[in-house]
Amino acid sequence: MANAETALELIDIHKSYDELEVLKGVSLTAHKGDVISILGSSGSGKSTLLRCINMLEQPNQGRIIIGGEELGLKKDKFGALEAANRKQLERMRSQLGFVFQQFNLWPHKTILQNIIEAPIQVLKQPKAQAVAYAQELLRKVGLLDKQDAYPGNLSGGQQQRIAIARTLAMDPAVLLFDEPTSALDPELVNEVLAVMRDLADEGRTMLIVTHEMRFARDVSSQVVFLHQGQIEEMGPPEQVFDNPTSARVRDFMSSHQG
Repeated sequence: MANAETALELIDIHKSYDELEVLKGVSLTAHKGDVISILGSSGSGKSTLLRCINMLEQPNQGRIIIGGEELGLKKDKFGALEAANRKQLERMRSQLGFVFQQFNLWPHKTILQNIIEAPIQVLKQPKAQAVAYAQELLRKVGLLDKQDAYPGNLSGGQQQRIAIARTLAMDPAVLLFDEPTSALDPELVNEVLAVMRDLADEGRTMLIVTHEMRFARDVSSQVVFLHQGQIEEMGPPEQVFDNPTSARVRDFMSSHQG
């Protein structure tokens, strides 16, 4: 991947909540087409790292570069970093698709309305174009027949597949998944992972915080293991899963086999 275009670069990301230092200088590069799974125990900083990328959390230190463009940051009065230019932040955020644990669909809008809202409002797409693409995405996630339903009428797995379709409607350069299956009943997990596998096969650039070990092994080009806010181990899945250099990672892997 050395010659591949850099999609996302994080340099020395730190994040503290008062005295608690959650991220202690994380640096990470995703090239176009990379699928990077971020593993680690609860509290290791995985979700915080993902949320710092699109400034849902304000890092205290570090640099964020998306598609070769660095996000301008400045210190706020509390010592955290904030966007120096709101317009730049909004433009760069539109290149990042974020899939949450809890779907975050609008309950009062139909599935189709959920998907076309941002392309029309943010990208200024004509409605007909937004609807046509939304229907194509619904077909991709196997839910075209649900376009007129409301989120409350769908299972958790169906809602998460809709949330993925809604994210794709903005045609982001990088997809960020924050434990996308953790809120689902076990029998619904595989339908969401199947959609994510298809996206990986298409060559989408993805960063995935997950506890789904087999999935991470199968789809990842790189695996990152976080421990206490730092990268404990990073490498191809066969190395991190089968031959980790860190005793902590070995212990984690042996307790998460299956």
